[in-house]
Amino acid sequence: MAHLLGAERLHLEFPTRTVFDEVTLGIDEGDRVGVVGRNGDGKSTLMKLLAGRLEPDGGRVTQRRGIRIGMLDQADVVDPGVTVAEGVVGGIDEHVWAGDAKVRDVIGGLLADVPWQAQIGSLSGGQRRRVGLAALLIGDWDVLFLDEPTNHLDVEGIAWLAGHLKGRWAQGQGALVVVTHDRWFLDEVCTATWEVHDGIVEPFEGGYAAYVLQRVERDRMAAASEAKRQNLMRKELAWLRRGAPARTSKPKFRIEAANQLIEDEPPMRNAVELSQLAVSRLGKDVVDLLDVSVEYPSAESATGSKTVLHELEWRIAPGERTGILGVNGAGKSTLLGLVTGAVEPTTGRVKRGKTVRIATLSQELAELAEWADERVSAVVAEQRASYTVGAGSKAVELTPGQLLERLGFTSAQLSTPVKNLSGGQKRRLQLLLILLQEPNVLILDEPTNDLDTDMLAAIEDLLDSWPGTLLVVSHDRYLIERVTDRQLAIIDGHLRDLPRGIEQYLELRAGVDAARQASAAAPGGSAGGPAASASTAATGAAAGGAAAVPALTGAERRNAEKELASIDRRLEKLQAEIAVQHEKLARHDQSDYVGLGALGDELRGLEASVADLETRWLEVSENLEG
Repeated sequence: MAHLLGAERLHLEFPTRTVFDEVTLGIDEGDRVGVVGRNGDGKSTLMKLLAGRLEPDGGRVTQRRGIRIGMLDQADVVDPGVTVAEGVVGGIDEHVWAGDAKVRDVIGGLLADVPWQAQIGSLSGGQRRRVGLAALLIGDWDVLFLDEPTNHLDVEGIAWLAGHLKGRWAQGQGALVVVTHDRWFLDEVCTATWEVHDGIVEPFEGGYAAYVLQRVERDRMAAASEAKRQNLMRKELAWLRRGAPARTSKPKFRIEAANQLIEDEPPMRNAVELSQLAVSRLGKDVVDLLDVSVEYPSAESATGSKTVLHELEWRIAPGERTGILGVNGAGKSTLLGLVTGAVEPTTGRVKRGKTVRIATLSQELAELAEWADERVSAVVAEQRASYTVGAGSKAVELTPGQLLERLGFTSAQLSTPVKNLSGGQKRRLQLLLILLQEPNVLILDEPTNDLDTDMLAAIEDLLDSWPGTLLVVSHDRYLIERVTDRQLAIIDGHLRDLPRGIEQYLELRAGVDAARQASAAAPGGSAGGPAASASTAATGAAAGGAAAVPALTGAERRNAEKELASIDRRLEKLQAEIAVQHEKLARHDQSDYVGLGALGDELRGLEASVADLETRWLEVSENLEG
């Protein structure tokens, strides 16, 4: 593989610390590299050094002659005074860019919902970010550096970007370096991973899953080496402590070796070990949405109102862990508002259990505003003097400082004012304050913002053992699949169950988009401008000819859901009976062929009933999905 660029013995210092020291690495044709590491360890700085946007204090970066480098920085913005069309394709005539399949794909994938002639300054922050990403991706680059490209993209947008980057270059050509906290994206796109930590860059083969496996193995081997080293240290220290007269006769190099072992003793790495926080008792009834519809006033609608949610029925069970999917504007926030009571239904009713205590982890960090000038330790100390972690014989009482240290805060950070914390630190503190309120229903609205991959794994570990009901809204595909057992999608105002998870959601969305575009292309339809045309070309191909299927009515859907629940109960009962029948066969006299035959016939009858019920379950599920 041809070499594209390399870094040799990079050294970079900021006034308070050394960011990189003696870092050497290279990028070759065909490389697809994901960069991971804790927030503040230098991931974005490394990309700027490699892309030539930042000069190192020592070492050098070399590039192949004539190489074309494109970079999306988190601070990059498009001129707010130009239109979307000018910001993306510049002065290129429409017939020219519209004839380029790559340009059409980028516009359709990222800007289908963005007005083509709108001023960029009038767009939301997320839309401006997507315009900047689109403007970069339509160019021809040998190396692409992308810093958090999945920010402001929904599940569909992230899936599109992954597909685009995988097919952007021929195999063995081009190079990609991406910093992202989206672990599904890393696994889907990257063939190598760089971990930035402690002033070095450590390479691993493969995407995120392979990186985790290799890192665990590396840590295991390091732990074994450390155990041997600790044994040596104890022997050396014991030897040194054998009295002053003996010590004076010891060889000097032995004393120096022992002292060096003590000096090199590394600090323990911060980790989240919080396994369980007590929650208030939760009864059998949590929240039931019964035939709920929500309408908002709309001047654009002929009826004067817009229906966001239509005839929903959702009975939230104790301990349920559900992920909620949907495009921006589909009604996810409205649905959560119904659950919390912030939104009243236009029709239908919401029934809440008497013991329900709901807490929401919002995107805005509003819970921390009143403590902006307080020290971190003081904020937690005001809540309670001590906290109990764990249960039963494993329960441990912790001071506020100890609890914060378990959540990854260093001793120095405990005295830091809340307003001076990084985004990730604020997010961890926000989650801690919410959990300490002892809710039994926890709603997470985009909880992954500002968290690195290590802290995401730690938060997921915490949520694994949290015993309450969990509702998650997130574009982080990995998180949704990791911490929830069930996924629901809001599509055209209806709540759809997703037995096959996010893959099924993407298929349903492709079918809906294809149907809408077919309707828009029909006589009397409206194409909606260049961006809509590009979107039609891109998403129409992705649909693969999928056709929209009429949805069930509210009553039909309720009956189907009831039948599914009944089938589940009957299947569970039959499986128990089959297990009992197997035990009977095992205990029966093996020489009694007649008795064994009768028991075998009963077993086959039970298995046939299970097969019939499973077939019916699939039929009802397909009707619900249709």
